[in-house]
Amino acid sequence: MQSFSRWERAMRLSATTRGIPVVDGLATEEIGNQSWQPAHGDLGLPALTLDEAAFAANRDLFLRWCSGAGVAIAPHAKTPMSPELARSLREAGAWGTTVANIQQAAVLLAHGERRLLLANEIGGLAAGRRLGALLSAYPDVEFYAFADSPAAVASLAQAAHLSGRSDISVLVELGAGRAGARDRVAVEAVIAAVLAAKGLMLGGVATYEGAVATPDADETARAIAKLMARTIEAFALVRNAAAGRPLVLSAGGSAYFDVVATALAPVAQRDGNASVVLRSGALFFADHGIYARAFAEVDRRGGLVIDGVRRSAAESFRPALTLWAEVLSRPEAGLAICGFGMRDASFDQGLPVPLRVFRDGVEQRGLARTLTVTRLNDQHAFVALPTDSPLTVGDIIAFGISHPCTCLDRWRVIYGLDAGGTVTRALTTQFG
Repeated sequence: MQSFSRWERAMRLSATTRGIPVVDGLATEEIGNQSWQPAHGDLGLPALTLDEAAFAANRDLFLRWCSGAGVAIAPHAKTPMSPELARSLREAGAWGTTVANIQQAAVLLAHGERRLLLANEIGGLAAGRRLGALLSAYPDVEFYAFADSPAAVASLAQAAHLSGRSDISVLVELGAGRAGARDRVAVEAVIAAVLAAKGLMLGGVATYEGAVATPDADETARAIAKLMARTIEAFALVRNAAAGRPLVLSAGGSAYFDVVATALAPVAQRDGNASVVLRSGALFFADHGIYARAFAEVDRRGGLVIDGVRRSAAESFRPALTLWAEVLSRPEAGLAICGFGMRDASFDQGLPVPLRVFRDGVEQRGLARTLTVTRLNDQHAFVALPTDSPLTVGDIIAFGISHPCTCLDRWRVIYGLDAGGTVTRALTTQFG
């Protein structure tokens, strides 16, 4: 058999599975035993890595905060679409798992998740038939779904009928700026439709406060407060129609979880038979952009109180994702071209940020601070730098990203890294 060096083995990439090193006789499960380090050029670049310790620290931090705040968490699986990470969050204490559509539900159900919150309307009757076929294969799943109209309820009723279920929980969605019932009349219509449908039951209310956010912090605070008031009013209507039944109040993305908990946790506590379920997903990864700014705003609102101690969100949550790329060209003074682009990195909430530079596995300290990503092509990043910069072709740069959701969905595998920068495992993602 032909012999390959560690570098040669890592570079033999599959032509059909992006980013997964395929070596004769080497299974994906064995990748964590190869001692690969992206800083040493052991991986085909670009590559996306997960700091295992940072992810675990973010998980434990947020679960502790949730416990103290009187809320539960069903992390949104759409962020990484990794069954392994979803399972790890549930096993650490998450209430369940959130998905955005039927396809994502199918992936998570196939991998053993049995309490799902589908945080969206599913569509029309054809979607109801697809959901019914799916649920019929998993009769033990505890299933919740959003509805903001009688038409949405009809689709869920179709799913209940085809799956033979009598216990699909419907959360009446309140909304502004996105989906969701807009007024009391619409809420009452959804409640009436659920009560009249076979196979469905009222499960509570839901909303998404991020849809009303604006660049102005004070305006955002007023808009979220108004939405929370509408959500609480809708909850009272659902409670009147579902006396004695355990109910869910669900809200909370990764930017305003503290505001949601402050507004809704007292309502659930007074009710005595309700749970607040947040759906935050991206905060477990944090980042160097949009969520770094969001955590600074959490601090401006008072920070995190855990076990009676106030902590800084911006200092406590740690960015867990790193994009690694190589310098391909120094075509002119003041410019470097790196081997990644819009196909590899998020850019909707800010461009990647250079963090560290390595040459032959040795960090070039201070060099990253002189670099700025200015724009992206499909597979090229344009990096501005001083005209006398020592950055050279072959240098490997570690970049921080902004917005985990729109970065992770570009990858079919991400690599876990230990504290020393060595690959611990390959985590496959399952985006549709």
